[in-house]
Amino acid sequence: MEISVIQIGNSKGIRLSKTLIEKYDIRDTIEVTLEKGYIILRAKATPRKGWDKAFNKMHENHDDKPLMTDVFDDENFEEWN
Repeated sequence: MEISVIQIGNSKGIRLSKTLIEKYDIRDTIEVTLEKGYIILRAKATPRKGWDKAFNKMHENHDDKPLMTDVFDDENFEEWN
C-alpha cells in the first residue's frame, strides 16, 4: 500500500484511510516503533478492554466465585500476633 506524505504546518504527516482506522481500531493515539529500517504503527493497546462486559457476564452466569478459599487448612494465625 502506498500513502502520500502531506505537509502539516512545519511538519509532515500521513493520512490513514477510514478502512484502516476501523480495521485496526485506531483511536486518538498510536504506538510508533522503529525496527531495522522500518517504521511500525500499532493501535495503542487498551489493557483490560472488554473486562467489564466479561465480568458482568460471569456474574450473570454465577461463574464469579473464588476458585480457592481465603484460609488454608495449614495456616497458623498465631504467628501473626
